[in-house]
Amino acid sequence: MKRHSFTLAVLALLVAVGITLRPARNPGEYDVNGFGRLPTLVNGRLKPLDTVARTSLLMMQGRQRVVTPAGRSQPPIEWLLDMLFRPAEADRSQTFEIVHPDVLALLNLTPEQGAGGKRFSMEQLLPGMRELDRQARLADGAESASRTTFQQAVTKLRDAVVLYQRLQSCAAAADLPDFYDRLDQVAKSLATLTPGAPGHGGSEGKLLLEMATVFNTLDSFGYLRLIPAEPGQETTAWKSVGAAWTSTLADGKVSPSALAYAQLGRAWSGRQPEAFNAAVAAQRARMERDFPAVMRRSAVEVSFNTAEPFYTSSILYVLGFLLALTSWLRWSGPLSRFSFAVVACAFVLATAGIVTRMWLESRPPVTNLYSSALFVGWGAVALCLILERIYRNGVGSVAGGVVGFSTLLIAHHLALGGDTMEMMRAVLDSNFWLATHVVTIAVGYSATFLAGFLGVIYLLRSRLTRSLDKTTANALIRMIYGIVCFATLFSFVGTILGGIWADQSWGRFWGWDPKENGALLIVMWNSILLHARWGGYVRDRGLAALAVFGNIVTAWSWFGVNMLGVGLHSYGFMDAAFWWLVGFVISQLLVIIVAGLPARSPALIEHGGETA
Repeated sequence: MKRHSFTLAVLALLVAVGITLRPARNPGEYDVNGFGRLPTLVNGRLKPLDTVARTSLLMMQGRQRVVTPAGRSQPPIEWLLDMLFRPAEADRSQTFEIVHPDVLALLNLTPEQGAGGKRFSMEQLLPGMRELDRQARLADGAESASRTTFQQAVTKLRDAVVLYQRLQSCAAAADLPDFYDRLDQVAKSLATLTPGAPGHGGSEGKLLLEMATVFNTLDSFGYLRLIPAEPGQETTAWKSVGAAWTSTLADGKVSPSALAYAQLGRAWSGRQPEAFNAAVAAQRARMERDFPAVMRRSAVEVSFNTAEPFYTSSILYVLGFLLALTSWLRWSGPLSRFSFAVVACAFVLATAGIVTRMWLESRPPVTNLYSSALFVGWGAVALCLILERIYRNGVGSVAGGVVGFSTLLIAHHLALGGDTMEMMRAVLDSNFWLATHVVTIAVGYSATFLAGFLGVIYLLRSRLTRSLDKTTANALIRMIYGIVCFATLFSFVGTILGGIWADQSWGRFWGWDPKENGALLIVMWNSILLHARWGGYVRDRGLAALAVFGNIVTAWSWFGVNMLGVGLHSYGFMDAAFWWLVGFVISQLLVIIVAGLPARSPALIEHGGETA
C-alpha cells in the first residue's frame, strides 16, 4: 500500500508539472502566439517578439503581465501589439512600477492611483514628464555608485519611459492616425512612377517628402529591426520598418515584410481578426521559406518562455524543502523519499531549461551573471541529490531545496535588467574558455556554497533543536568535509585556467584584479579550512562554522566585486543588490555566532558534546 501511494504521488507530481509545460493557446480570435514567434533583431540578437514583450515588461514593472483598464490580465505579446498598433490603449494600461515616495510626489501621484499601489500608466505620467526628464538629467551627472535612492529611481523610470516610447516607434507613427492610409498612398504613388522618370510633384510629392521625415524618425528612434535581411546576408543587415520604407522611397521597391507589418497594424488597430491572422500566416510562411533555422529557434524560444521551467522548479524546490523538513519530525521514510523525488523533478526541469538556453545561444551554460546563478544552483543541487542517495537522511533534499530556490530567486532578480541571452562581450567570446574556466569556477562556487549550507543545517539543528541524532551529525560532517575537498579542487583548477585565459586576452597571467583576488580568496579559505581540520585546530562545530564563513567569501567573489565598479571583470554594477548582499552576510555571521551556543541535541550531549 505504501509503495502504491508513493507511486501515485509521483505520478500526480509529474502530471502537475506536465500541465505547466503545455503550449499556450491564443486568448481570443487573434493569432497573437503566431505573431509572437516572428523574429526581430534587437541589440545584435535575433529573438522572437514574445521575448521582446516579456523582457520589456520585466524591465518596466518587474513582472510579465499587464492588467488593462477594464481589469483583464493581458498576455505579454498582446500588450506589445497594443504598443505597436494601438498606442492610445497601451497608454492607459498601468505598466510602470513606481515605489519611491519622492518620485511619486514629483509626478503628483499617490499609491492609491496605481494598480497594486505601485503601477501607473503613461497617461498618468505625462503631466510630470518634463520634470522627470530634468531630474534624470541631473542624476546622470553623478556616478552610478554615488547616486541617492531618489536619483536611482528617477533614472530607472526615465529609462523605462524611453524604452516604452521606442517600442511605440517601431512599426507606426503613433501621432499620425491616418498612418496606414498614407502608406497605401505611398505604395500607389511609387507603383505609378516610371523608372528613370522625374519624381512626383504636387500633393503626391509633398506626401512623399512628409513620409520621408516620418520614416527617418521611425528608423532613428525605433527599438526593433523587424524587416529581415535578404537570404544569405549578415544578421546586421536586418532593418527597422522606417529604414525599409526609406529604402522603398529610394528604389521604388516595396518590402513585402514592411507591407506585412502595415497589414498587421491596420488589422489590429481596426479590430479585424481574420485579416490579422491572414497577415501573420503570410509573414510566417515567408520567414519559414527564407529563414527556416531562425524560425525553428524562435519557436523553441517561445515555447521555453511559455513553459517557464525555472519558475516551476523554484516552486518544487520550496515544496521539496518543506517536505524534507517535515520528514525530520514524522513520517521520515515516505516523506523523505517523496521530498527527494520532488527535488529531483525540480532539478530535471532546471536541467532542461539550462540545456535549452545553451541550444538557443549556441554557448556553454555560463555566459553572464544570470546564467551563472542558474548553473551554480544546478551544480549544488546535483551534489545534494548525490548526497541524499548515499545518506538518505533528508539533509540533501533540505539543502537542495534551499540552494535551488535561492539561486533561482537571484536569477529572477537579475532577469529584471533585460535580455538574459544577450550578445557576448568581445573578451568573453570564446566557447572553449567559457566551457572550461567559467564552468569549472562555477562548479567551485556551487560546492563551496553547498558546504556552507550544510554547515548552516548542522549548526541550527544541533544548537536550536533536539532533532539531530549522532548518526546524522557524523554524516553531515563527512558531507561538509568531502564537499570542501571537491570545492578546493575545482576552485583551484578554475583559477589557474582563468589565469591562462587572461594571459591570452590581456597579455598577463595575473593582475590582482578584484575578481581574480576573489577567486584566490575562495581557494585560500577552503585550504585554510582543510588544514585546520587536518591539524586538529577544529572539530565538528568548528568545521561547520568555517564552512558557513565560506558562504561570505564566495558571495563576495561572485557578486561583491561587481559592485566595486572597477576592474576588468566588473561586468555589471548592481547597486540594488548591495543591501541584499549585506543582509546575507549578516545572516551567515549570526549562524556562526550560534555555533558558540551549547548543543541541545541529546545525542551530542550524551557523547560529551563537541570540541570546537
